[in-house]
Amino acid sequence: MGLREMNSPGLASNELAFDVVVAGGGPAGVPCALAAARSGAKVVLVHDRAVLGGNASSEVRMHIVGADCSGTRGQALAVEAREGGIIEEIRLDTALRNPQRSASMLDLILYEKCRAEPNLTLLLNTSVVACEMADGLIAAAIAERQSTQDRFTLRAKVFVDCTGDGRLGFEAKAPFRRGRESKAEFGESLAQEAADECTLGSTLLFQARKHDRAMPFAAPPWARKFTEHDLRFRGHSSPGVDRGKEYGYWWVEWGGTLDTIKDNEIIRDELLGVMLGVWDHIKNGPPGTPRGGDPHDASHWALDWFGFLPGKRESRRFIGQHILRQADLMTPQPAHDAIAFGGWWIDTHPPRGIDAIDEHPCDQKNTPPFLFDIPLRCCVSKTVGNLMFAGRNISATHIAFASTRVMATCAAVGQGVGVAAAHAAANALRPDALAGDPRAVKAIQQRLLRDDAFIVGALNTDEGDLARSARASASSAQAEGAAANVLSGQTRAVHGPKGVAPGRCVEGSNRWMSDPATGLPAWIELRWDAPVRLGRVQITFDTGMHRVLTLSHSEWYVSMMQWGKAQEETVSDYVVEVEGEPGVWREAVRVEGNHQRLRSHALNGSPTRALRVRVLKTQGLDHARICEIRAYA
Repeated sequence: MGLREMNSPGLASNELAFDVVVAGGGPAGVPCALAAARSGAKVVLVHDRAVLGGNASSEVRMHIVGADCSGTRGQALAVEAREGGIIEEIRLDTALRNPQRSASMLDLILYEKCRAEPNLTLLLNTSVVACEMADGLIAAAIAERQSTQDRFTLRAKVFVDCTGDGRLGFEAKAPFRRGRESKAEFGESLAQEAADECTLGSTLLFQARKHDRAMPFAAPPWARKFTEHDLRFRGHSSPGVDRGKEYGYWWVEWGGTLDTIKDNEIIRDELLGVMLGVWDHIKNGPPGTPRGGDPHDASHWALDWFGFLPGKRESRRFIGQHILRQADLMTPQPAHDAIAFGGWWIDTHPPRGIDAIDEHPCDQKNTPPFLFDIPLRCCVSKTVGNLMFAGRNISATHIAFASTRVMATCAAVGQGVGVAAAHAAANALRPDALAGDPRAVKAIQQRLLRDDAFIVGALNTDEGDLARSARASASSAQAEGAAANVLSGQTRAVHGPKGVAPGRCVEGSNRWMSDPATGLPAWIELRWDAPVRLGRVQITFDTGMHRVLTLSHSEWYVSMMQWGKAQEETVSDYVVEVEGEPGVWREAVRVEGNHQRLRSHALNGSPTRALRVRVLKTQGLDHARICEIRAYA
């Protein structure tokens, strides 16, 4: 060891300034940071792991689910409930680029998206450890990266806690809740009679593979022992496969009666014993024993991967300007400051997890009319004026949290919070003032709609969108797919009230659909009464949002998807044309091989009276579909 190493200081100090600090790079944090950066803010994303994605990453490997319920009931809805915006962009990229369904490829896609944003600085392997406070606000977040012996003082106008466990907010002494409320506190019929400190537990997943020879398994002595009686409410009908799920069992859950933060190491150790014990039962149980009703032979199956990082469901929930509760989900009233929507079941689990052998592993209650608003007020601290949060730590009761906790919903909230944070930073507003400012709320919501987020009942009223003053026509159209639908202000199909409250959305397909009988090419045109100068055109395509689409290691889930390719409804090849002299069209943009839903293209700003999108080819459908066209100076 040289003299320099012997005398080196512990941690080098680095002081950096940003508009927005986002702590936590999971399903909420990545969309939050991307949305804020794309909205013009200088952003730093601080994440304590080597890979992004949280519970969806290769370290945990849970597939992302949301309001569409992963297709298990979304097919029957009258509204396309799959989350749009940034999480849709990620899903579409993953479906096309990851046909092999590699968990690490999702890590890479998330990493690439962060690296591609010039306004975004990414700090991996870096943990928030403290806060500097001034006049009741966060002045700086203190973060440490032990791998490089660096300490960062991160100063910003707005701070967003997307850590799940709420480490940033905890250091800022923001009030939070933990555990389950009583029925009486918020009038929740699904809550406990008496409040307690219990939470949902954590899970370790695994993956198994079938081989061409017998693969023995010897459980370590500390592995748990299970009988068929113990697992009678927990389906395990085939080796490593639960209805085709070769990634293990979400019901391998434990730790809800402990402190899921302070006792996380204990929970991890016990979960290893539980997970290996379940596998031991599958592999080495009594010969011929029906496992969940199906006596599969497990002799050729072996563990291929299993996690050491518990997939945590619940810990702290911050107290915000509004606490979301059961009534907000079951009998929802429109929230004036909605920034996202939810719709997963109210999905509670017994805190004892797998030890609750006499209880089913989950109790799922529907949330009529299914989609509900998530207000900005649930994402702003009640006491720390420049602290926001997104993800499973938003301001909600245990019962409401049981629906909003799923990752696609967290991603939608993250995008909403990111846009709101950027708006606050750009306009010298504190986050705690946003929800009470109608102009700010409108600007945030309109930016979210422009970025393909969906807010129930909110329509495009963007004053800068020149398309709103145009007339639409097309080469052909189906009865339910008129050209004018691209100007409806809504980019989702809604057919009746099943899925949304009556009167809250524009009913219909809300897209132009050309006539299959006339084939392709097909075109749709916007025409103005007076010349306009167009500097940008934005097109929202149909990407089959009635279907489930998520990276999963479950053959059952994947069977409901179009995986390993672009979605068949999507326009693949198209041309954007601008009319110069009457009837003379100039090609401005040509795209081949598109697979994304939202595309934006720069134009040269020349005066024109008409713009045309000519569809040459789709990814499989026999006609063209476009949900919205916007045009900007």
